[in-house]
Amino acid sequence: MATLAAAISAGPAAPAPAARRRRRGCAAVSCGSSSAADERQALFSRIAPVYDHLNDVLSLGQHRTWKRICVSWSRARRGDRVLDLCCGSGDLAFLLSQKVGLDGQVMAVDFSSQQLQTAASRQDQRWKPCYKNIKWIEGDALDLPFTDCYFDAVTVGYGLRNVVDKPKAMREIFRVLKPGSRASILDFNKSSSLFTTSLQSWMIDNVVVPLASGYGLTEEYKYLKSSILHYLTEKELEELAKEAGFSAAKHYELGGGLMGDLVATR
Repeated sequence: MATLAAAISAGPAAPAPAARRRRRGCAAVSCGSSSAADERQALFSRIAPVYDHLNDVLSLGQHRTWKRICVSWSRARRGDRVLDLCCGSGDLAFLLSQKVGLDGQVMAVDFSSQQLQTAASRQDQRWKPCYKNIKWIEGDALDLPFTDCYFDAVTVGYGLRNVVDKPKAMREIFRVLKPGSRASILDFNKSSSLFTTSLQSWMIDNVVVPLASGYGLTEEYKYLKSSILHYLTEKELEELAKEAGFSAAKHYELGGGLMGDLVATR
């Protein structure tokens, strides 16, 4: 859900009437959360106002290239119905929208209402005709409000690392994908290289956190280091996907090994 800044054949199941509400163009889906999930939800709501600016500054704009690669590897095509899970402020959703066109549909899901409000406002500011195919949905990655085999492609940008139950999230991604379709999951790479790990740690301590402190977000961005430490390695991510049922899974390093993208085929 961040780069070096904080570096999902039938219709969707309708949420219960009591859970249905509208927030500035975003549909909200009620979902149960653990205290850890609540803390992460609050964290991403706090960083939402400066999220995009910090992404640009801290990655020198490279996060845009990594996100284009992620979308390309999802194999989303014109007319497809696709999911951007943990959509944040919408970068991948906007790219997917351009891929699937006016005949396609993009469901953009996140658990942070503030991030979704930011995404909806960006949609208004950067309007293109195809962007009307995006639906912003507040929801839970562990309990997606869609029926089985609903999507032609799924992307996740900097989100799986922050999910409390990663195996369950991967099973949900598998469930909602059509057979033969792909999930493309972009995030920080937990490298086995001591040099890459040391460089990553140095950048967080000496670049990311000091810059974030200028926005009063020191503690929020200190979280990044521990989240990478507790994330999964390349092999562990591939095993996670296969255990969820995917027929094939391959993790690719990006950004000199600082980033990675897991491509899993149902």
